[in-house]
Amino acid sequence: MSLQPDRLGAVTTSPRSPSRRTEEYGDLFDQAPVIFVALGGSSHLLEAANPAFFEAFGGSRTDAGTPIGELVPELASQGVLERLDAVYRTGTAFRARGARLLLGGPGAEREGFFDFTYEPRRDPVGGVDGVIVIAVETTVYHHAQLLAAEQRILLEQIARDAPLDDILTGMARAIEELSPNLIVSVLLADADGGHLRHGTGPDLPDFYNEAIDGIPIGADEGSCGTAAHLRVPVIVTDIATDHRWERYRELAARAGVAACWSTPIIGTDDRLLGTFAMYHRAPKAPEETDLALSAAFARIAALAIERHQAMEAGRAAQEREKEAREDLAFVLEASTAITREPHFADCLQCLARLAVPTLAPLCSVHVREDDGRTRLIAMAAATPAEEDLFASPALRERIDTAVARVLASGATRTDRAGVPPGGRPAVPGVTGYVCVPLRVRGRTFGVLTLLATGRPLDGHVIALAEELARRAASSADNAHQFSNRAQLARELQAGLLPPELPRIPGADLAASYYPAGEGLEVGGDFYDVFPLPDDRWAFMIGDVCGRGAPAATITGMVRHTARAAARLLHDPADVVIAINDALAGSALDADYFVSLVYGELRHTGPHLALELIRAGHVPPFVRRGDGTVEQLVQSGLLLGVGPEFDGTACRLDLAPGDSLVLVTDGITEARSADGEFFDEHRLADALHGLPGTAGGAAGLIEAVHAAVTAFAGRSTPDDQAALVITAT
Repeated sequence: MSLQPDRLGAVTTSPRSPSRRTEEYGDLFDQAPVIFVALGGSSHLLEAANPAFFEAFGGSRTDAGTPIGELVPELASQGVLERLDAVYRTGTAFRARGARLLLGGPGAEREGFFDFTYEPRRDPVGGVDGVIVIAVETTVYHHAQLLAAEQRILLEQIARDAPLDDILTGMARAIEELSPNLIVSVLLADADGGHLRHGTGPDLPDFYNEAIDGIPIGADEGSCGTAAHLRVPVIVTDIATDHRWERYRELAARAGVAACWSTPIIGTDDRLLGTFAMYHRAPKAPEETDLALSAAFARIAALAIERHQAMEAGRAAQEREKEAREDLAFVLEASTAITREPHFADCLQCLARLAVPTLAPLCSVHVREDDGRTRLIAMAAATPAEEDLFASPALRERIDTAVARVLASGATRTDRAGVPPGGRPAVPGVTGYVCVPLRVRGRTFGVLTLLATGRPLDGHVIALAEELARRAASSADNAHQFSNRAQLARELQAGLLPPELPRIPGADLAASYYPAGEGLEVGGDFYDVFPLPDDRWAFMIGDVCGRGAPAATITGMVRHTARAAARLLHDPADVVIAINDALAGSALDADYFVSLVYGELRHTGPHLALELIRAGHVPPFVRRGDGTVEQLVQSGLLLGVGPEFDGTACRLDLAPGDSLVLVTDGITEARSADGEFFDEHRLADALHGLPGTAGGAAGLIEAVHAAVTAFAGRSTPDDQAALVITAT
């Protein structure tokens, strides 16, 4: 409202009687929205005031003639009377904007903000005889500004992803500063949708916050539980008499709260997020501004809670993704390590080792044997103390029972060996177990058992265990087939070699055979020593081109032909020709051929007399007792490549300490990491470098194997056979 300067000047300067002035004041200001008061004399007696003054400061028209300091005593301590005195004394007007006053008596204080104009009123001679005060209350505007500022701060905090507790607590304190008589509380809806949890309540007693943490959502559950249930604001003006507070009335009395207005916090998807409550210490109904304040901050709380939940969901998703990557990495690394184990038992022992401690502190693996019995094949423990638990008869009995059930059903079985009410653990130190079947091609052949000693095994661990067991079962089955195949190859190979070397007077014999790779196929390398009439002995070493069943068939043919022909023929060359005839006349693939050294020996006096023939094989070596090495280079064609064989026999004598060394090309063609062959020269060097008699035939065999292993490593792509005859 604006006043014409001449009218205001007339009010403050024209000489009139007090009654006439009061009438004019009423005409001007009774209907005005501004606050007006006319004060007379140095005591500032109330002469006239409009209704807006009495509404803001109290009192009535009957208080006319009362000093303003008595009518509104709280003004004295806030400098208002001093300002009136200054205007009255100096005759100088004063204006103030946004002045803060605390109005009302103790327990009923109200904060107000005003724009004041203090004008001196003059008598007919120009002297000051009073003060005219005109004011506009700006409390609502001021609070709106503060509210907007607080809302802006809260929204900025939400945008910065500040902690939810900080945002809610800051919001509560901001409201309590705007309205000092209010106490603010925020409760958050639980994930189960049936309870409310503590969000904030900085000015409520701790015992009260703890007591209402987890209250049910439902009718007659105080203001907040009921508001959440009905999803509408619930206004309780007097807790002491409201039936909805019957269960919490004593608690509220202890906390010193008497009224509670609660507004549900609803998300953008119409989901209940919590409640926003305002408490008063005295029974009170809310004003329109209180309800607007509650609705505004409930919306801000909804934004903060939804943002927090979105961030938490994002973090949870990232954590789940991280766990999934870690789980996948563990399963892949573990299954890869298990797959590398070529043997059945080693495969399952690797499974047990890798399961501890990632999945559980204790692990065992049982398998069902062909005869139906169950056998413990592997176990692992994180610590020696936990390993000792396996010695418990009660635990073994419990595991055996569970394993038998899983073998029968083919399904995972879990159990928590917890403490029953009033009892003791069935298995001391063990809190639970899970038994996972090892299945392949619809058949359960084993059980992986994980045991917990602390926190029970959860669904996440069980799912990992089942995936690992699935992969390990396939690897173990492959390893089992591998083991069976290797065993079969060993048994077949053993049938193609002499079970043991014979004892020959005047001679020391030793032989070795190392299959290629893992020994899954029957090799083509062979050797044999057998007696002949007239105190003669036959010996041979050979190599069939190829591997597997065809190579085994040819090896058997060569050995049996040699044994049969040598008894009838007295010339080694004739025996080799008979072998070649047998190979040429067989129905086997023409691509198979044989390299061979065949010979006969006789003990004559102080030495061994040998006659041998070489058919495309690695040249024999003679190591003399003094360490010199000779290579026998007589040549002959491979067997099986043509109808006729052409070769020349070689005769030699071995004195005591001399040795004949026969090897297959698996030794001379062993490759180093650089791709070089071990070859005949390195073999000769290895034989030459040995001291003295080098421990007889066995010592030479060991020395040759050590030299090849040092050069090419233990793994070899070809079979390696050696036969040594040492004269004694």
